[in-house]
Amino acid sequence: MINAVGAPQSLLLLGGTSDNARDHASHATTIDLAFAGGDIDIAVIAFGLLGDAERAWQDPDLALELAEVNYAAPVHLGVLLGQRMQAQAHGWIVALSSVAGERVRRSNFVYGSTKAGVDGFFLGLGEALRDHGVRVLVVRPGFVKSKMTSGLKEIPLSVTPDDVAEAVTEAINGKRELIWVPGTLRVVMSGLRHVPRPLFRRLPI
Repeated sequence: MINAVGAPQSLLLLGGTSDNARDHASHATTIDLAFAGGDIDIAVIAFGLLGDAERAWQDPDLALELAEVNYAAPVHLGVLLGQRMQAQAHGWIVALSSVAGERVRRSNFVYGSTKAGVDGFFLGLGEALRDHGVRVLVVRPGFVKSKMTSGLKEIPLSVTPDDVAEAVTEAINGKRELIWVPGTLRVVMSGLRHVPRPLFRRLPI
């Protein structure tokens, strides 16, 4: 079963291990249990498996695992949550995407492509649910100093999980639907999206 934590504030956190994410049959059961106690105001979908970037594009099993954990599981849960929140006519779905999905880099393109898919799906889901009283917040963090990035060299504009949580809280209070963490990354990524491909591939990123 996916790790699901219900709180008096009607908060649902969805994440977990690779096995949990790939156990598709458990997703509906988890959602049923979470909503059995009443409406959910905020649901956070947070899956992230980085993997070995060079191995990922040469190992079909690892590539499939990354796709299932980082993309398929969030999409499946997003649809399930969308149905429930549409029925209750309110609530927030918070999807943790990544700046890695804004413009996929050669250095980690399998991971980046999964986050690009997540980003696109939840932006679209937000549009689909708007008229039903449900909001979707897409969060694009940069390098987060967490268990997933343990052992990797820290880079400029790195943040902590607490930084991301604070930004999400502020975004929900401000009724925003898309944020970068830190906010400076919005400007950085806006520039990178427009760099010509021959030049982009030469950048040390």
